Amino acid sequence: MTGEKGSTDQVELDQLEDNELVTRAREGNDRAIDELLNRYRNFARSKARSYFLAGSDRDDVVQEGMIGLYKAVRDFDLQQETPFRAFAELCISRQILTAIKTANRNKHRPLNSSVSLDAPLYDGGDGEQRSLGDGLMMPPSVADPVELVISAQEIEAIRDSMRENLTELEGDVLRLYMDGKSYEEIAGALGNHVKSIDNALQRIKRKLQRHIAKRESLAGTG
Repeated sequence: MTGEKGSTDQVELDQLEDNELVTRAREGNDRAIDELLNRYRNFARSKARSYFLAGSDRDDVVQEGMIGLYKAVRDFDLQQETPFRAFAELCISRQILTAIKTANRNKHRPLNSSVSLDAPLYDGGDGEQRSLGDGLMMPPSVADPVELVISAQEIEAIRDSMRENLTELEGDVLRLYMDGKSYEEIAGALGNHVKSIDNALQRIKRKLQRHIAKRESLAGTG
């Protein structure tokens, strides 16, 4: 009977609006919290894909997003007409960015370097567009961590810059890395040493940083 009641309760929670779940969560209903976590985990994951934190696992970024959700449940004003979803997504995004900035400022690891590229960079050849944030995950040895938050308007310029400035080797390395290949697998596929692959990825990041610096300089003089 207990199992049936739990199952029925969960079905009811699935059908509740966010605001009602927030109310129940504040009353100590753990199932309501779990339901909210399930509803917003995919959003946190999508935000996590946009940020690479050198030396960390992507799940670490997702967890920061979940902390943001807890804060949203705690702080949301149920008397306002603003939808909880908008507030929750704001809190999730803010928590991730705060964690990144705090870590960069205090030079903590694993949250010590971030790159945000929340838009497609190029077509992987299989019809699926990929963002640099999906694959350009630099190792902890990369110096001078820089937070790069790229607006959607700059993505086309970044695409052009990558096409023009990457060597054939760098283009191949980036493509394979964004396909999820390890350093060893890339080295084997291209017939290079692992160190050469690491160097190529670092050059790619430096070229991207120079591109961003140039764009910011032009914007500052405009």
